[in-house]
Amino acid sequence: MTNSRDSFSLDAVVAGYLGVDIAPGFPSDRAAVPASELFRPGKLIETEGLSISLGGVVANTGLAMRKFNQRVELMGCVGCDALGDVVAARLHEQGVTGGIRRNRRAGTAYGIVVAPPGMDRIFFEDPGCNGVFTSDDIDCKTVAKSRLFHFGYPPLMKSLWENDGAELQKLFKRVRQLGVATSLDMALPDPDSPAGLADWQSILANTLPYVDIFVPSIEEILFMLEPEQYARILAGTSGGDMVDAIPQDFFERLADRILDMGVKILMIKAGHRGAYIRTGNIEKLNSSTALKLPSGNWEYRSLRAESLPVDSRRFKNACGAGDCAVAGFLTALLNGVEFEKAARYAMRAGRDNLYGIDAYSGLSDWEKMTDFIESDSRR
Repeated sequence: MTNSRDSFSLDAVVAGYLGVDIAPGFPSDRAAVPASELFRPGKLIETEGLSISLGGVVANTGLAMRKFNQRVELMGCVGCDALGDVVAARLHEQGVTGGIRRNRRAGTAYGIVVAPPGMDRIFFEDPGCNGVFTSDDIDCKTVAKSRLFHFGYPPLMKSLWENDGAELQKLFKRVRQLGVATSLDMALPDPDSPAGLADWQSILANTLPYVDIFVPSIEEILFMLEPEQYARILAGTSGGDMVDAIPQDFFERLADRILDMGVKILMIKAGHRGAYIRTGNIEKLNSSTALKLPSGNWEYRSLRAESLPVDSRRFKNACGAGDCAVAGFLTALLNGVEFEKAARYAMRAGRDNLYGIDAYSGLSDWEKMTDFIESDSRR
């Protein structure tokens, strides 16, 4: 069997956390409200509409990649309840008819998302049946038919992070043995929850040797690898966005540690600051998977990708912006584009996400994104 795209029936499997996001809307012309003022007891904040949409990496990244003309199978679970019916119906509208299991052990996950203009999102999250998701919920026969396996949000999935991440390691080791490129996204746990108190340095040390592509946010990876620094910076932000307070050299230091654990491609998302991208041994990745990146262009590179300007008049919400940036980045990798252009695809997808009422309706198709990036490169 050759490693061409036509040799595989799927480009990617996107698996992991799945639920429903419930988000109050905010007028696009509203001035930014500091978090300390937003949550002042007794204060009334006027909203505008209510958005009920699919949430989690399965819906956000998976459906975005399908919109980008990738052959993607989704894998996740929902409860046998009304919210599970909502998820199934919404996915059916998007042409997804399989891969999602109904679980009787717990309900469907939901998140209440507060995302006013000028402020990063705040989540109230019930992981539901994602907490009992295990490697047995992954159909490895289907995964073997794909070129890429992308998994997201293990910090919100108890069965995967407990016991120093033994189940998460088992999952990625199993998939990597299939010769499929592996990709992992994270989530920021509640610091006072059992997940927040877990030993994430050990969990990552056990798992990342089997992860080819790692796409955490700067807050997530700083919390996991340098919790004391995370707490210090958070305490000094006075309710503002801590991303602005993290020095650039932190990105580089964390990247060194992550690549030393075995990751080949790293993208650290940083919200409105864009992303920091670092690569390692791409020849090894090419030889062991069906990805075929131009190694001369990708090998041992680093780049600070700037976010694109946002038209405030078109802003709808920021739910899933990071997930869509990941979808753009992974699709670029699957298409073997150059390193710098892959970063532009990520930034364009993350920005366009802001213009939709859900994670993917504001996205352009892949052809329009390519035209934009090609014309931008010529300029």
